[in-house]
Amino acid sequence: MDGSYRRALAGMFAAALFLAGWHAYSPQALTAREAKAGNSAVFTDYRGERPGTFHKITPADLPAPYTTKSVDAGSRIIPRPANAWPQAPEGFKVEQYADRLENPRLIRTAPNGDVFVAESEPGRVKVFRGLGKDGKAATTQVYASGLTLPFGITFYPPGPNPKYLYVANTNSVVRFPYENGDLQARGASEVIVPILPGYGRLRGGGHWTRDIVLSPEGKKMFVSVGSRSNVDDTDGNPAEFHRADILVANPDGTNLQVYAWGIRNPVGLAINPQTGELWASVNERDLLGDNLPPDYITHVQEGGFYGWPWYYTGANQDPRHAGKHPELRDKVIVPDVLLQPHNASLELTFYEGAQFPPEYRGEIFAAEHGSWNRAVRTGYEVIRVPLKNGRATGEYQDFLTGFVTADGEVWGRPVGVAVAADGSLLVSDDAGNCLWRVSYVGTSK
Repeated sequence: MDGSYRRALAGMFAAALFLAGWHAYSPQALTAREAKAGNSAVFTDYRGERPGTFHKITPADLPAPYTTKSVDAGSRIIPRPANAWPQAPEGFKVEQYADRLENPRLIRTAPNGDVFVAESEPGRVKVFRGLGKDGKAATTQVYASGLTLPFGITFYPPGPNPKYLYVANTNSVVRFPYENGDLQARGASEVIVPILPGYGRLRGGGHWTRDIVLSPEGKKMFVSVGSRSNVDDTDGNPAEFHRADILVANPDGTNLQVYAWGIRNPVGLAINPQTGELWASVNERDLLGDNLPPDYITHVQEGGFYGWPWYYTGANQDPRHAGKHPELRDKVIVPDVLLQPHNASLELTFYEGAQFPPEYRGEIFAAEHGSWNRAVRTGYEVIRVPLKNGRATGEYQDFLTGFVTADGEVWGRPVGVAVAADGSLLVSDDAGNCLWRVSYVGTSK
């Protein structure tokens, strides 16, 4: 679950957690919890995250529900310690590309190389250009303001000369007239989807981020909408209408409908440039224990059902909906890549740059915002997802780590990932309110 959603629901959950027997994390209780956590060899936490380390979770590794008690272990953000810095694999260099931002979230690179960043809480989009001698952006400019929890950004039509910049607010999709090189919006926004379901945190609560991408030929616009609840039954529930879905519409906003469903919170969307397929980065449900169910990254099938709220990771029925919808059991799609449960997987991107070694070409990078309800923290990193011929192997690799101190204090939380024009990787950090730049400088071998 994304930490921003968690903060919005904290007050409402407090009494429920107490009554349900939840416990705050204590080191003394850790050993007993870990001993019951299913195939513990595949489940890890920040202590087992190291750049270059591979992990693989399969459906067979999952424990039974409630094997461990859930906890409330929300992170208290501390200033970055003097000796702390993000850690990448050998041969990579990490620099701070921009600082003093306010709630930087999703990042998208424009066709001309400008970098657009949604600052969600203040309701604006900023644009960054170039690289100064100090390693930071040479130019920073507010592109547009007065937006409503903006998150998703994309350019239309796809290709080198877009005419519009699209922004997904929590409650609508708007677009601005745009030409390459614009540092400020050249005109007022045009609303093309006037109402997205649920209004996010504005009305009724729930997951508020909305990502937006276009199909390669520009004929379809995909919009992600997370659930209002953790695991409420959607049968006859108007609060969950068109939620936990990926929606699809024409680029002008008409003909809005469901593309895929049962996806609890598909925070990040991306198009695989090799296959043209839609992919999503998904936050799964809570309150089933430390190691259940996995968050995931997957290609998304049109009309596909991914289980929420009745099932998870295939035909595993959520005990809170025992006996519901047996006709759907064998229709649940198992995701391509299972991640550590409660990682809070956010934006993902395909690496199409030329700076990193050739084996990185076409693979996925994804930001893992970090857990708030797991006994020992997990996530708080950027991962690499290998693909072969456009298909995931099921593994993922720690790529950028170090945002948690040895004693479990958190100073950084990755949200967005994008490939810059020079092939470096940019990462937004909404705890440090900055952008990180990861470049390849080679090894000494």
